[in-house]
Amino acid sequence: MKDKFFIDTNIIVYAFDKHDVEKSRKAQDLIKLAHKGEGCISFQVVQEFLNVALKKFEVSLTPDDAKIYLSKILYPLCEVFPSENLYFSTIEIMERWRFSFYDSLIITAAIDADCRILYSEDLKHNQKIYELTITNPFL
Repeated sequence: MKDKFFIDTNIIVYAFDKHDVEKSRKAQDLIKLAHKGEGCISFQVVQEFLNVALKKFEVSLTPDDAKIYLSKILYPLCEVFPSENLYFSTIEIMERWRFSFYDSLIITAAIDADCRILYSEDLKHNQKIYELTITNPFL
């Protein structure tokens, strides 16, 4: 595994949080580090983020702003795309560790991208899945 990290959707969402400045700053810092080649995301993160940003933000992104964020921030970080093997591995992770399908898909994508750390607020802090460690960056 490389010294690379994977960013879960919730971290990117926090980059837009105007109520928790500390979480927003930490999330923005992780995104900046990722753009320096230290981190990545998957197609699932892109889809989930755009869904939240266009519908559920306190002030939703406009379609034009969403397209700009996709082109400049999200898509350059996207390293994992759907494949039959990705789904097979996801089902195995789901079965072995009892995560939901979508959480298992995030974990599998992080492993597939050869990451050492998965930054997520939604999963168990410090849990190891093979060589991957789940880390809550806000603790």
